[in-house]
Amino acid sequence: MLVKTFGAAVQGIDAILVTVEVAVNRGYQYVIVGLADTAVKESRERVRLALQSCGRELPRHNVVINLSPADVRKEGSFYDLPIAVALMAGAEKINAPELDRYVLMGELSLDGTVLPIRGALPMAIAARAAGMKGMILPKENATEAAVVNNLEVYGVDNLAQVLAFLEGKVNIEPTVVNTREEFSREAGNFEFDFSEVRGQENVKRAFEVACAGGHNILLVGPPGSGKSMMAKRLPSIMPPLTLAEALETTKIHSVAGRLRNGSRLMTRRPFRAPHHTISPVALVGGGSNPIPGEISLAHNGVLFLDEFPEFSRSVLEVMRQPLEDRVISVSRARYRVDYPASFMLVASMNPCSCGYYNHPTKECTCAPGQVGKYLNRISGPLLDRIDIQVEILPVPFERLSEPASGEDSSAICQRVVRARSVQAERFRDTSGVHCNAQMTPRLMQRYCSLDEPSRRLLETAMQKYDMSARAYDRILKVARTIADLDGSAAITAAHMSEAVNYRNLDRGSWGTTTVAKQPC
Repeated sequence: MLVKTFGAAVQGIDAILVTVEVAVNRGYQYVIVGLADTAVKESRERVRLALQSCGRELPRHNVVINLSPADVRKEGSFYDLPIAVALMAGAEKINAPELDRYVLMGELSLDGTVLPIRGALPMAIAARAAGMKGMILPKENATEAAVVNNLEVYGVDNLAQVLAFLEGKVNIEPTVVNTREEFSREAGNFEFDFSEVRGQENVKRAFEVACAGGHNILLVGPPGSGKSMMAKRLPSIMPPLTLAEALETTKIHSVAGRLRNGSRLMTRRPFRAPHHTISPVALVGGGSNPIPGEISLAHNGVLFLDEFPEFSRSVLEVMRQPLEDRVISVSRARYRVDYPASFMLVASMNPCSCGYYNHPTKECTCAPGQVGKYLNRISGPLLDRIDIQVEILPVPFERLSEPASGEDSSAICQRVVRARSVQAERFRDTSGVHCNAQMTPRLMQRYCSLDEPSRRLLETAMQKYDMSARAYDRILKVARTIADLDGSAAITAAHMSEAVNYRNLDRGSWGTTTVAKQPC
């Protein structure tokens, strides 16, 4: 007898429907075809013992299992559940008239327990797109899949429960999640707040500009100056996730298996801070069984690289293309997947090997030329892609002991949201552009026109510091963001002056003296 059940296969951050066809005839073979990997082929013993634990037996007949489409690679143990159910239906051990209206996914333990899977959210989206009535999957993944509307999601504990439900012998209540209610309730709750930061007003301003325009930022300062502490508070002043962004972000973390059991929609922008020993594959994604890397897990959020020069050169250089294109393409001999990578890069570093170059009270012990050599661990093209480069100095004791707290994150966030709303209106007819940092040269010609004073100021800075053409573009974009924060339709000389001062590392005096540099 031929029976069909349905599962799903993840490709990139999306999923496609997989038809599990089981033919039970006379004979004694057990064959799985359809480009299945080793974990899928090993399902026979897991299914056999899981069925025995439910008081059922694996059919003692010729069994052929086809996973269609046959040219899509099937990976993992998630096909155990649809295979087991199809075997029982094909051997006429159960009567399940609505079997073809459900997508089933789950790994089976030897005692019949249905174990959690990854990628439940994109699978649920694929099931709804295919017109399925519902989805049956492990209870731990039910709330994640229930984010998808117009799809009945049933969380189950074991195989016996699934078989009884399909036969109509037991009733399982579908999992219901009010997506918009969950989104509005959870958004805006942050562990860290900028009101806890004393001093560092210039760095707070740089962060505000960076968040308002989606600009990458590099903090340069001695140990203990607060670089990491301030970076952790950055998500609290970023614009809240939209529902579409939250869904896309949750899909990426679901595919990567980074969602906790019982997780629902992600409501806060991700903050990823990988260690400097990370490998290129772990950063960009891929591997033998491709999964998203750190730059994709930071999509719609922040990628924080502490101790920037300590990352290997190969790791840093692979970020150059994603920083421009905001997508990472992982190509191998047998597959190609595209992962979104629209993240805000926040990096921090010491100014030199000893950490005290330009320190107001401590003397730098680095040998002549060593400061410049330390900075040269980061390539010029990568530095060019960082819009804002700001120096940070330790806060004096007098500021640390002040009883009054600083401006809280919500007040800063309100200004950022207002600036982003201006940009949303500006780019409403431009696909793929949502903030100033994403502007193309054509858009820059249209929205970054300069008056004579601001043009002369920029020309002087470009000539004095021998900046690149890419640095020129970055300065214009940052100046446009500063003008948006100021509520100005035109870029003025004051806006341009502030933008130029955010290119500290482009100056020729960096690393050649221990005297504090003067602003241009």
